[in-house]
Amino acid sequence: MSEYKELSCLAYDLRKKVVEMVVSGKGGHIGGDMSVIDVLVALYFKEMNISPKNMDDPDRDRFVMSKGHSVEAYYAVLAAKGFFPMEEVIEKFSKFGSPYIGHPNNKLPGIEMNSGSLGHGLPVCVGMALAGKMDKKDYRVYTVMGDGELAEGSVWEGAMSAGNYKLDNLCAIVDRNRLQISGNTEDVMKQDSQEERWAAFGWNVLSVPGNDMDALVHAFELAKHCKGKPTVIIANTTKGCGSSVMENKAEWHHKVPTPEEVEQIMKDLDERKEALS
Repeated sequence: MSEYKELSCLAYDLRKKVVEMVVSGKGGHIGGDMSVIDVLVALYFKEMNISPKNMDDPDRDRFVMSKGHSVEAYYAVLAAKGFFPMEEVIEKFSKFGSPYIGHPNNKLPGIEMNSGSLGHGLPVCVGMALAGKMDKKDYRVYTVMGDGELAEGSVWEGAMSAGNYKLDNLCAIVDRNRLQISGNTEDVMKQDSQEERWAAFGWNVLSVPGNDMDALVHAFELAKHCKGKPTVIIANTTKGCGSSVMENKAEWHHKVPTPEEVEQIMKDLDERKEALS
């Protein structure tokens, strides 16, 4: 039995909230939401020193959602953590005048920076981590990137800098679901081997099943104990994870499910959650 079954169950519950959000807002990047949500739950409910009570504390951990188009999963996790009401974000998501827009909005509590212009998250986090070193702070810095995002050159400038400055307070996560808006990543811009590429830039590299909560938590703990190098976790995930309606289908990168699809997706998510028992 999973040591972190409760967190896995929470991730499935929050996938259902994501579906509600996408339907309410009539749009959303649902496939990547489903692949990355386990990573976000592990970070916010197990690893990071961040909550609504300490979000302005200079010693808090920092997180940047670099793949900001998967904001629905991010909002769902932040709401579950208590940063803002879940029902409010579902009702107002992507509506005119709403702060719950289609990419992370730092006017909302708990969000460090506006993101979604791909390739920016890692370089900004390098700056945050370097500042922590200069100020002799103990906080850690995390960022989640999509694998399609890694075609951006600024990612590799950040990777080179992080390795150069030995930023062992920095942890990057790659949501390696192998699909992007225009198809399979290996057809669009070949990326294998991710492990060899990051290692060449001086990073500690961990490659794990990215929808396995126990594996994620273990990887984050290993990252904390790595000294002298930043860590990247290659989270090998399934796009659309949780329902056969969406899994491993590029067309679900950005899509609103029909009422019939919603019914099947919700049923599948309940069955996956029950199977954890």
